Amino acid sequence: MPISLGLLLFASTVLTMEGVAYGAHRWVMHGPGWFLHASHHRPRAGNWELNDLYAAIFAIPSIVLLLGGVRLGWGDWATWVGAGIAAYGAIYFGFHDVIVHKRLAHRYIARSPYMKRIVQAHRLHHAVETKHGTISFGFLWAPGSRRLKAQLAERKQSIME
Repeated sequence: MPISLGLLLFASTVLTMEGVAYGAHRWVMHGPGWFLHASHHRPRAGNWELNDLYAAIFAIPSIVLLLGGVRLGWGDWATWVGAGIAAYGAIYFGFHDVIVHKRLAHRYIARSPYMKRIVQAHRLHHAVETKHGTISFGFLWAPGSRRLKAQLAERKQSIME
């Protein structure tokens, strides 16, 4: 496979993973997987929470694809896709765990409009400690402030009814 096609597949995988993560967060973590994810919506006692198991679960496809592409002869496509999934996981860790939740000490302050929007959206998501009534399920993309406020109003209205 030409490297340019591999890089395109890699980048496409990273972008696609945001949609996969959104769906998993909204319909799995805030659905039947709430028993693990609930720990993430409560104050953390210690360095770990049950929700951290999702990192291991979501790493499995990447590991399998990398193994298949590098050692089992599945083809270069598997290596590029596995690497794209792993890259998304690393980016997610940096944004979500380090910057937003400060699981590693740092002095970074979000100043760009994009980073402020991501941090604001995630804080609004955590304003609710139940699996219902939350907004903004993405990790690297979040709607603008107006849309977030509209979503909040919609959620509050549906809860009141």
